Amino acid sequence: MDLAIANYGTNNVGILLGTSNSSFANQIMFSTGPNSHPCSLAVGYLNDDTMLDIAITNYGNNSVGILLGHGNGTFMTQTTYSLGGASPYSIGIDDFNNDNRMDLVITNIGTNNTALLVGYGNGTFASPTMYSTGSSSSISIAIGDLNKDNRLDIVIISNDTRTIEIMLGYDEFFPIQKMYPAGYNPWSVAVGDLNNDNYLDIVTADYTGNTVSVLFGYGDGTFQTRETYPTGSSPTYVAVADLNNDTRLDIVVTNSADNTVNIFLGYGDGSFTNPAIYLVGRYPESVVVADFNNDFIQDIAVANAEENTVSILLGYGNGSFMTHVQFSAGSCPYSIATDDFNNDTRLDIVVTNLYGNSVSVLLGHGDGSFASEMQYSVGIHPDSVAVGDLNNDARLDIVVSNRDSGLSILLGYGNGSFTNQTMYSTDLKTASVGVGDFNKDTQLDIVFVNQESNNVKIFLGFGNGSFFKQSTFSTGSLPVALAVGDFNSDDRLDIAVANWNDNQVSVLLRYDRGALKHEIKFPSGKGSRLRSFVIFDFNNDSQLDIAVANSGSDSIGILLGYDNGNFDSQMIFSTGFKSHPHSIIVNDFNKDGRVDIAAANYGTKNLITFLGNENGTFENQASYDADFDFPPLLLGANDFNQEGRSEILLYRYYMIKFAIGSSNPLMLLN
Repeated sequence: MDLAIANYGTNNVGILLGTSNSSFANQIMFSTGPNSHPCSLAVGYLNDDTMLDIAITNYGNNSVGILLGHGNGTFMTQTTYSLGGASPYSIGIDDFNNDNRMDLVITNIGTNNTALLVGYGNGTFASPTMYSTGSSSSISIAIGDLNKDNRLDIVIISNDTRTIEIMLGYDEFFPIQKMYPAGYNPWSVAVGDLNNDNYLDIVTADYTGNTVSVLFGYGDGTFQTRETYPTGSSPTYVAVADLNNDTRLDIVVTNSADNTVNIFLGYGDGSFTNPAIYLVGRYPESVVVADFNNDFIQDIAVANAEENTVSILLGYGNGSFMTHVQFSAGSCPYSIATDDFNNDTRLDIVVTNLYGNSVSVLLGHGDGSFASEMQYSVGIHPDSVAVGDLNNDARLDIVVSNRDSGLSILLGYGNGSFTNQTMYSTDLKTASVGVGDFNKDTQLDIVFVNQESNNVKIFLGFGNGSFFKQSTFSTGSLPVALAVGDFNSDDRLDIAVANWNDNQVSVLLRYDRGALKHEIKFPSGKGSRLRSFVIFDFNNDSQLDIAVANSGSDSIGILLGYDNGNFDSQMIFSTGFKSHPHSIIVNDFNKDGRVDIAAANYGTKNLITFLGNENGTFENQASYDADFDFPPLLLGANDFNQEGRSEILLYRYYMIKFAIGSSNPLMLLN
């Protein structure tokens, strides 16, 4: 175990490498610059090279310093990032935007804000984003998920306002929108890699233009000018799949006015054959491609709106198909999706019935035929349907967007039947719907378009089949369809939207800046003069709690946390008359499986320990004389000498001492 120390007076960082005899080598100094006065530091992997790096707050010149490690105890020359007029004090390192790259969060003195610097994963960082705290003296910070949303939050001590401040992390989602011309009145959109360059491309069915438009992606979220291919009359829905088993994606599109589907076989370079034509039912609306007869060859299913049927075209595997066979659906089948709803390894179909205010479920026999439909009531004029496991029970569920009554959720029983709908209100004219994990919390979320308000909206999932409203993002005029994919190769889902009125495709890139919001303040008590704090689960309820050092009131305080980011009133434990606790740490000092607390008292120049109980309360165990001429500060607790016991490191004015648990307690290190 090694130590890194910010040396305020000598403008450097000191590294003390641990030795095999439980001591430390002489300090190695790394400059932070003239008059930088480094105030605090944090250690983490900032450039993905498996070597520890250091981030420092340089209080004197209003900057953050980065020392990238070589892995041998030495570091590169410091790189700095200016914080403008803010004087940084405390710093933390963690991944605030779930991109597996470390970010920095810094409390600032004098500017009433906190800075967040998002990391690029190579040791460099974006410019700081400032978030108001309402305090000019935020002196300490800790990081944890306080409200169980799988996003990191921060806790800040504000000395001037005598408060503990909570800032909850959240997603900013899709601040970037780019518009690309499509054909006339694009009706639907699909995505896939059509030219085998490992980048997603976009395809639209252009209703009035009688074309499909293909926009090839560059892999960075931008796209080439569209290429067009003629279709039949009034194409509505488009899908992409490998229809002839040549590992190249092909295009299938429904033509509503001439009751056909077109098949464009891809050459793998972004070009396509002339379309083959297949008859289906009257006014084919939507299409889906899947293997319905378990022969490992892709087939086609089409919803025929004017005939109240679903057409199945079984594939031969060479890009050609049998004559369609029809199965009854409800009134005006409009949108279609497929998956295995009854866990029999055979694909089933769900279709929305626009005029029947229902969905029809057709269970597959595995030979290309289907059982009679089962209907489930949904909202008014169901437009679009998507399928996914919304409540993590390994059973598929259904989500439906209703043009005139919001969203319907039907949870599956796993046997092909479903619960009654649960409704979520939305704006009117809710159309195309999709599912995906948009905030990378491993829970499925819902995205849909609102035609009347020209936007898309995200409902974030709790993982139990329920959802809460999140953000709204503008699109073009009259959005009618959406598709989801990673367009810029950053492992985050992006959205493509077909806009009917302005003949464009909107591309909304998922760009998570790890934003912070919802500042919550908890009073610490009159005269408490907060000095430091830690967060930990003290009562074993899987919720993070807070322990604070109340220097002014000679105590430590415990605030037990709830799962919504709120905290109980502070429990007070005395540290002694005029003790003025300055810093605290946690560890299991007596090896009973319960976390304990140690506090360094500035006023009485000693160390005091509190042994933890399982319910978040503590017992005053003992005090230890640090034998310092000056008051001690706590550096940390760990098994530094590998004896199986925890030691505490104390520091004050160029001296470090071991305390408690060491075979050589209070050993002086020069």
